[in-house]
This record gives sequence, C-alpha cells and structure tokens, in this order.
Amino acid sequence: MVENPNNIETAETADAGATPAETSEPNAPARAVGEPFELAVLPLLNTTLFPGTVVPLAAGRPRSVAGVEAALSHPEKLLACFSVRSDKVNEQEAVPEDLYDVGTLVMIKRMFRGDDALQIIVQGTERVKVVGWTQTDPHLKARVQILAPLETGDAEEVEALKRNVQTLVEHALALMPTVPPEVRTAVLNANDPVQVAYFLASILNLGTEQEQAMLEANTVNRLLRLAHARLAREVEILQIRSRIATEAQTEMNKAQRDYILRQQMKAIQKELGDDEGGEAAEAEQMRERLAEADLPDDVRKEAERELKRMERLPSAAPDYHVIRTYLEYVLELPWKKSSEDNLDLNAARVVLDEDHYGLEDIKERILEHLAVVKLRPDSKSPILCFVGPPGVGKTSLGRSIARALGRQFERISLGGVRDEAELRGHRRTYIGAMPGRIIQSLRRAGVNNPVMMLDEIDKLGNDYRGDPAAALLEILDPQQNNSFRDHYLDLPFDLSKVFFIATANQLAPIPAPLRDRMEVISLAGYTDQEKLRIARQYLVPRQIAESGLKPEQFSITDEAIALVAQRYTREAGVRQLERAVGSVARKAALKIAQGLATEVRVGADDVKELLGAPHFYPEEARKELPAGVATGMAWTEAGGQILFIEATLLPGGSGLTMTGQLGEVMQESARAARSYLWSHASEFGISPEMFKSYGVHLHVPAGAIPKDGPSAGVAMTSALASLFTGRRVNHNTAMTGEITLSGLVFPVGGIKEKVLAAHRAGIRRIILPAQNEGDAEDIPEEVRKELEIVFVTRISEALDAALDKLVANPPPPLAPDAAARDTQASPEPEPLRVRGV
Repeated sequence: MVENPNNIETAETADAGATPAETSEPNAPARAVGEPFELAVLPLLNTTLFPGTVVPLAAGRPRSVAGVEAALSHPEKLLACFSVRSDKVNEQEAVPEDLYDVGTLVMIKRMFRGDDALQIIVQGTERVKVVGWTQTDPHLKARVQILAPLETGDAEEVEALKRNVQTLVEHALALMPTVPPEVRTAVLNANDPVQVAYFLASILNLGTEQEQAMLEANTVNRLLRLAHARLAREVEILQIRSRIATEAQTEMNKAQRDYILRQQMKAIQKELGDDEGGEAAEAEQMRERLAEADLPDDVRKEAERELKRMERLPSAAPDYHVIRTYLEYVLELPWKKSSEDNLDLNAARVVLDEDHYGLEDIKERILEHLAVVKLRPDSKSPILCFVGPPGVGKTSLGRSIARALGRQFERISLGGVRDEAELRGHRRTYIGAMPGRIIQSLRRAGVNNPVMMLDEIDKLGNDYRGDPAAALLEILDPQQNNSFRDHYLDLPFDLSKVFFIATANQLAPIPAPLRDRMEVISLAGYTDQEKLRIARQYLVPRQIAESGLKPEQFSITDEAIALVAQRYTREAGVRQLERAVGSVARKAALKIAQGLATEVRVGADDVKELLGAPHFYPEEARKELPAGVATGMAWTEAGGQILFIEATLLPGGSGLTMTGQLGEVMQESARAARSYLWSHASEFGISPEMFKSYGVHLHVPAGAIPKDGPSAGVAMTSALASLFTGRRVNHNTAMTGEITLSGLVFPVGGIKEKVLAAHRAGIRRIILPAQNEGDAEDIPEEVRKELEIVFVTRISEALDAALDKLVANPPPPLAPDAAARDTQASPEPEPLRVRGV
C-alpha cells in the first residue's frame, strides 16, 4: 500500500508545476470510455488522488512494490490508484474488499529506489471504476473502465458555484501567506471548475471519505457543491486560527513590552540606588526566611521548589503573587514550635476553680491529662466534647482549660458552616484561595499545640458543597490527624498535639462516626443553690466592674439573687441570670451617677421595682391531686420541669383521646398504659367493662408547648390507674420511666435535671427506674438528703408506690347491663393493636 506522507508534499508537488491549468490535458495513451482493460492496482492509505494532479507517493509493502514494478515494466507505465476505506486501515496488506470502487488512473512520471521503499511521482489522468478483480498476488490487479467526463446540469448554477468557490479561495489565500505567488495566480486564473475543485481537494485536509465523495461525483454541479461546502468549512477554520494567532501575538507583544519596561525600570532604580525592593531582593529575603525556618524535610523541599518557580516569574505574573502568599503561609505556620505545658497540677487546679464553680468531672479529666503529659511528654492530646444546655459555661470552660495548661486558645465557630472548604481550605487553582480555618487558627496561635475549641459542632450544615462533619472525621481522629493535609497547603501537618474541645447543646445531630471520635462529657444544669454560689462568686463581681461601680457601692442579698433566678429566668445555665444581675447593677449605677445615692443595697423586696413583674411562675406541686391526675417529670434544653398528667372518663364514649400537643412517642406511651391496665384489670381491681363503657380523655397542660418522649409512661399509667380505681396519686410524688406492655419499667435520661425540677417544685418523693440508680448519684448531695427516691423495675411496683391505699373517689357505676355481665364473668379484653416503633 502507498501512503501520501502528508499534505505538505502534495503542496510542494503543486508548487513544482502541478497547477490546474497545466495538468488539464495530461499526456496519456487514449483509452475508450467504458472499455474494460486490465491494470495493476496500487492501494492508497489516508489519501485520495485526483485527475490532473501530480503527487509524490511511497510504496513500501510487498504488494505495492510489486504493483509499481509491474506498471514500470509496461510501456504505458499506468497504474490504477484506489483509496482504502477509513474503517479498513490497518497494518495488514489491503485486499479488494478494503478498497473503494472508484479511483484514478495515473501515469508514473518518475521513480527513485530507496533503502526500504520506492519513491514515485505520479500524475492523475482519468477517473476509473473497478469492473472485476483478476489477481491478488503478487500484486493486486483488476479490470477497470474509464468513467465518462462529468456532466454539466444547470449551467447557471455551475457559474454561481464557480464564483463562490473563487471567492472562498481568495479568502483562504488571504489567510495563507505562505502559499507561493505562482500557485495563487494559477488557482485564481483557472477556467476549468472541475480542475479547480480537484486541486482544492488535493491540498485541503478533508479526510478520505470527503475526498472520495468528490471523486465519485458524476456532475459538475455536485462536485462544486461538495467543494464549496468543504472549502467554506476550511475558510472558517482558517479564520479562527488567524484570530487565535492574532490574540496570542497581541498578548506576546504586551508581555515583551512589559518585560522591556520592567528591565528599564530596574536599570533606573539601580542608578538611583533604590533597587532594594526589586524581585531579586524579595526572592532573596524569602530564601533567607526559608533557611532560618525550622521546617520538616518534605515541607522544606516543597517550599524550595515553589521559591525557584517564583524566581523565574516576573512580579506582574498572577502566579507570582499566588506563590508568594503560599510561601508566607508555609513560613509562618508553627510546624515544630510548641508551647510548654504548665505541669504543676496544684496550680492548674487553682486556675480551674477560680474560673468555674463545680464541674468536678471535667476538672478531674484535665488534671488526668496533665498527669499523663508529666509522665509521658509525647502523649497525644485528648479530644473532648462538652454537651449541655446553653449558658452552663462550655465555651468559657475552654478558655479556662487553656489558661490552666498554659497554652494558646483558639475558638472556631462551626454554627451554620456548610462548606467543607471552610475547614480543609480551597485548592490554589481557585482565585482568592486560602487555607481552611484549622490552619488559619494555628497560624494565629503561633504554636502547634493550642487549645482549639470547635464551638457549636452540633449545628454544622451540609449541602452540594460538601459535608463539614465528614471533614472533621480526619481532623478529630488521633490515628489520622498527625498528617492532616489542607487543600491549600497540600502538605502534611501534625494536629495530634492540638487539644481539641468541641461543644454542643445536643448529641443527636452529631453523626455517629464523629461522636465515636470524641470523649463526650455532659454538663447538666445548675441547681438553685449552685446558681446562687456562681452569682455570688463570679457574676455579681463581674457586673459590678462592667457597670463602673466599686464593690462598696453595690450589694445584693442572697434572697434577691434566688428570686431573680426563680422568677425572672428559666434556664439550665446562668446566662439570663447574669443579664438580669447586670440590669440591676446598671440601675444602681444610674442612681449613683445622678447623685441620688452613694451606695445601693438590693434586697428581695426591691427586685420587682427594678426588674418589673416576674416573668415566670415555677410549676409547684399541687396540694391535693384528684383521682386521674399524676405528677410527671420532663427534660428540656433549659433544664427540667414537672408536668401534670390529667385523665377523665367519658360516659358513653370509646377509645382514647389525647390533647396537649403530644408527640408520636408520647401518644404511644399513653396507648401502652391503657392496654396494660386493660389486660391486667383484675390484678388492680378494675372491671374490664369500664374500658368498653367509658372513653378516656388524657390531657397534659401547657398545650402550646410540644411534648414527646417515652419517659412519661409511668406517670400516664399512674393517672389512668388512679382514674379507674378511684385511688389518688400521692401529691408529694413525681415519677418518670418508660413502660412496656409486659409491665417492665425501662430507664430514661435527664435524671438529674428532672429531679432538680421536682425538688424546686417542693416534691420530696421520686419514683425512678431501677436501672437509673447510678444516675441518681449525680444529684447534688444537699438535694438527695431531702428526697425519698423509690427505684422500681415493674409497673405494679410503681403503682403501689404512687397510689394511696384508700379509695377516695370511687369510679362511676357501670350501666345495668354491663354490671350484670360483669357479675357473671369477666370477658377477655379485646386484643389491642400496638403501633411498632
């Protein structure tokens, strides 16, 4: 097979004299149109040969060489050249099925023998078509016939197409300044439109299929239409290339101009002795800082590579400033710089006690870490998570820990963060890219072992930009964070020495894998006594100083503080309490500033005058509970509170009606309580017919507040049992616990907050699940001394402890027919449909 090496050789052939005008009447033996004759065939790869063109070819494969030799041995030196189909091009010898049926009859003009191929120059004469194949070895041979000249259909259309083609040729030649003048003249002055089309097809890179379509065209009209379409596309491509080249040249000229001006400016600055701030000086200064910096080997290697890149760039280049900012971050980060820990355990204890009251578990954990560091200096820092309601001191506790350890403190607020890049940084390919908050905090701290607080970790968001909680999995994993890679730096940084402290109001929103990486420490709400001590020790002195007063000018009694905490705030922490104390202190400062007083003493009787009417009236234990009412306990983010479960019978009604904005789980607890009592009616002295004759309405007051959870199960069962038996629930008893249909009482959470709320309400008897006995140890000692706590494992035990022995309010009588049925036999209770959880 023969391949036209490239289009440049074809153009050179045309330059040598293969113009349309000169090759329109080649010197070839006369053959009759349509008369078959045998001829050697030469396959062509990736090219098509047209009549009237002179083209250099190279024959290297055995069949191709044999075909050329056979043609040269004939006096006419004729060959039939057929193109190989595009989908049949491969390394194998071409077979007849691989070739198109229409080709070109050529005359070999010149031949050169090379080391590995025959170099020939051929001239196309006529279009030929294969009639039949007669031989495949040692070379291809076929019977071919010459096709008739192209017919002219519409002369006006031919003229129009010819002129359009000439116009496009002029545009193309204008965009191709390298074409020789004689070729331009020959193409523009050619009169035969067929030869012009063939010539254009031979010099344009149209592809084998497009060139073959032009060769097979039987009319001048079709040929010119194909030539016009292909030429129009090529002109469009040439215009795009020209525009791109012009834009590139413009940019190049601008860059050269800027370079020359910068060099001239450097020379002027050097003559004036004012070249200290040049690029070389800046790069040298950066190199000196790099040499002085204490960097890990892999970091130093990357920094030196970036510095070499910066030195090769002009200061006006965008990458110059990107690299300089990157190097500044690398040099300013504390790769190996650490602060020394304060290992005096007694001093650390004093600092923790100075800043916070109570919180013994957390203080003990910090002292344990200091003891481990003292015994093993290379130990990893813990990763803690403080969980508790607002205002209990989680954030301020982080600052206190940093002060006790003698470390720098950095706080990162994660509330509302939705973009993972906020933590891991942006890649330097983006405009305005910068490191994430973790690396920026370390840069500000100046040491690699600060106390870093991740505040409000439970309020992280996520969207299409990524999940920040997933990024924290690596940051807070002691096994992975020793080689944390920020997207901006793309260098490993050791975070294992950072003391991470996360804070959250709730654990539920935190993904389980992230919770598993942290040591969770719960901070419960404060008791009234603890709030009084915190206010006296911390809040009042701070508000006196912030109000511009002196200690001798303002004082407030313990009774006044307790009244403010109970009637003007409702919280588990002390944030609202401090705000209220600050308001009282400012009013005292106003009186002193106006000269109305020299000192102010605030008692309980003065609070209403200063703060107005009380905002809250704490729920108090009722002096007497009617049948069908029980006292429960609930946990809220602001601490705990008691709630009353009220139930009443509906004569002639049916089923269970629940109100008070109860959640799904709480409604299921009510249904389970009713089903348990129904199925165990005889055990508690209840007539099963009551469940059929009466409906039940169960209500939990404070209907504007949504309520949910399984912990009201015991209280609901007690209220319903009291309703059906007529035995009142002890008014001095509050209870909590989850129930099951088999009569078991399961443990619940928030025991400390619930018990404290009941204690504040004046209740002194508590019923708790037996499995919560360990949680009762968290209740302050002074509160436990005043309480009687009853632990139960079954519902029957809870009812025995909650209900009075005497029937104070007997249940209403049954209907006569129901009473008669009840005296005969107690029917089996109806099967109850229990919803699955």
